[in-house]
Amino acid sequence: MKYLLLPIKGLYFLYACITFVLLMLLVFPVVIVASFFGKIKGGNFIYRACAFWADVWFFLIGIRHKNIFEVPHDKKQQFIFVANHISYLDIPVIVKTVRQPVRILAKAEMSKVPVFGFIYRNAAVTVDRSSAENRAKSVRILKSAIHKGISIFIFPEGTFNETHQPLRSFYDGAFKIAIETQTPIKPVLFLDTYARQHYKSIVSLNPGRSRSIFLPPVPVEGLTSKDVSILKERVFNLMEDALRKYKADWIS
Repeated sequence: MKYLLLPIKGLYFLYACITFVLLMLLVFPVVIVASFFGKIKGGNFIYRACAFWADVWFFLIGIRHKNIFEVPHDKKQQFIFVANHISYLDIPVIVKTVRQPVRILAKAEMSKVPVFGFIYRNAAVTVDRSSAENRAKSVRILKSAIHKGISIFIFPEGTFNETHQPLRSFYDGAFKIAIETQTPIKPVLFLDTYARQHYKSIVSLNPGRSRSIFLPPVPVEGLTSKDVSILKERVFNLMEDALRKYKADWIS
């Protein structure tokens, strides 16, 4: 039966790619104009344009997204958003999830893709993890965004979780920035991106539900650089427990 479905899956993926590119070309002129308005106003407008892009694309390809808040969420408050990373679909899900000014820390490799790379560079803070100098520069940019009233978004696992455990181990970066800027952590779970598009293959994309779970914020008031490990462990345990509670598909 699964072999009979392969042509249908192939046609669906082709359709998804075509609509993705057409919408990208529609958004691209807006991004070019907005890029002349600076990193703050221009960047915020570009993020909203990307949110429109994701809204239309998800509708066209049959992915139904829903944000679920365990506690009320104040969009006017700054946060350092952290989420699990399990799929290629995680990036478009970010703009479906976070509907307030935010800068995403993202891999530099994607910025080299024609047209898409230009949008990507203007909507995110790119990082080359192989370069200590580039990592330090990215951290400075993220801190600058926070000082200017903008939230930031980081995948603390750094790359895909290719295990059957809820999470990979976390890097320190998000938690150092949280303490140094005294910005609360807001954990978010991407529950269905693994099922919608498996990390082993981009052609595994399929329609269905998508849920983002906003967990309670984790305060950092009074914490110092000596507390990075404690904060990281606290957030890790909170997210791990919640992923088990919501029965994430990849957990064995």
